[in-house]
Amino acid sequence: MPSKPALREGTAFTGSTKYVLDSELAQIVNVSMALEMPLLLKGEPGTGKTMLAHAIAEALGMQLIVLNVKSSMKLVESLYQYDTLTRLNDSRFGDSTRDVSNIEDYIKMGKIGQAFAADERVVLLIDEIDKADTDFQDDMLDVLDQMEFDIIEIDKRIRARNRPVIVITSNAKKDLSDPFLGRCNFHHIAFPDEEMMGRIVRVHFPDVAQDLLDSAVDAFYRLREIRGVEKKPATRELINWVRALRADPDFKPKKLQKGEIPYLGVLFKKSPDYAVAQNSVRRFRI
Repeated sequence: MPSKPALREGTAFTGSTKYVLDSELAQIVNVSMALEMPLLLKGEPGTGKTMLAHAIAEALGMQLIVLNVKSSMKLVESLYQYDTLTRLNDSRFGDSTRDVSNIEDYIKMGKIGQAFAADERVVLLIDEIDKADTDFQDDMLDVLDQMEFDIIEIDKRIRARNRPVIVITSNAKKDLSDPFLGRCNFHHIAFPDEEMMGRIVRVHFPDVAQDLLDSAVDAFYRLREIRGVEKKPATRELINWVRALRADPDFKPKKLQKGEIPYLGVLFKKSPDYAVAQNSVRRFRI
């Protein structure tokens, strides 16, 4: 069985150089690590679910392994792959250093397999689990509970050397099963309010002028309220927008206060949304 996690004494996750979090989120992260349970994060795109795993890895000095879930993915792909095509080519042409009679030479670990095989404890991010079907979800948690799986081609059981810190994200596009939910700790990351967003932007731009920060955050939240927009701008878009405003030598924060909103294409990435925002700004002088 995997060894008990050994964080440095007194170590707790409190954020990272680029991630601002509230006390409630910090608590659920730390209790999930202490209880050795997966942490399931929900929230609209752009609320920092994926970046949280990156921040945990950075703050605690761990390797980050990312499993990007696809709708067609089979569980075995996340555990290991048996490269039958390469083995066939090696047996045909005989110019490989591998021993074609040794199947293990053609086994490559998937992302979960890599996390199990790591010499030190890692952070395993399972991103957008709601894209997978229910069987994938439940079978995956069976593997993560037991911290082991079998490679049937070579009749070998792989056991985790260390139990990873597991972060699972969902955009809530599909309901997760009750057994799945019952085996995870859960946290919903709400979209940041204006005060928190100001803190987030200042982490990325420590020297940003206060008038620019205030005007940009205020305009950003008013733009998010435009009706008829499918994909509202998220934190990532705001940070890139502030970067664009700072790079423009002719830009003045007063322009935002007057309703002049430049670089809408940085905030709205879909053509219909861009058109709606453009018309709204023009007509209502946001």
